[in-house]
Amino acid sequence: MTATDRSVELITTAAQAAADKLAHDIIAYDVSDVLSITDAFLLASAPNDRQVKSIVDEIEERLNKELGAKPVRREGDRDARWILLDYVDIVVHVQHSEERVFYALERLWKDCPELDLPADAKATRGKAAEHAELQDAEDAAELRGELR
Repeated sequence: MTATDRSVELITTAAQAAADKLAHDIIAYDVSDVLSITDAFLLASAPNDRQVKSIVDEIEERLNKELGAKPVRREGDRDARWILLDYVDIVVHVQHSEERVFYALERLWKDCPELDLPADAKATRGKAAEHAELQDAEDAAELRGELR
């Protein structure tokens, strides 16, 4: 069994929405062979809670506006460290970068086929690492008194 055309359409639109809001490391997996409850997972991350919420809001708005899809469940809004949108056909996970590293969902689903995503979404791969390196350099400079 493979992800349905509808699931792929939802994933593609959600991935583009996440990329438009500068999400990091967007990836999608076809989990239809191993799970009966959904066809695909979309994973994305952001370096702060506010951006996590912004990404989720954009995905939800775009899927509703363009495809008439509304989530049956939205979880994790309070802390905005990991927000899950369940559309039945797909599940979207937008995580704070720290949660993304800690929970490493990619490890769980690495044996599932990746779904093709728009170029903008593919271009986000490695952005979390770049952001972390830049932040570390800024923190080190601040400690040395180079930034004010």
